[in-house]
Amino acid sequence: QVQLVESGGGLVQTGGSLRLSCAVSGRTFSNYHIGWFRQAPGKGREFVASMTWSGGNTYYADSVKGRFTISRDGARNTVYLQMNTLKPEDTAVYYCAGKLVGGNEYKYWGKGTKVTVSS
Repeated sequence: QVQLVESGGGLVQTGGSLRLSCAVSGRTFSNYHIGWFRQAPGKGREFVASMTWSGGNTYYADSVKGRFTISRDGARNTVYLQMNTLKPEDTAVYYCAGKLVGGNEYKYWGKGTKVTVSS
């Protein structure tokens, strides 16, 4: 059974940093794309960042470029989202998800971890 488990959320002040982790298990993800999404209170889910498990390509939403970095530790089967210079508008529940490279939909989802940025 495929599992993605997020951790690392919490409360941080404006300008602070957090590192989110997404532990993946249950299959080989070598041909998968792993993404981070977020959903703020009262808003729809939005794309944040993604990368191919092989590590060759990374993608970011314009709103987080230069502040967030996605990376992976293959030995730990974990994908990270380093978030720096956090802003109150980054407050959301953050989810990681997986899809086949070239696929249209993210098939596997974690349950999310909450990030709150205080002003």
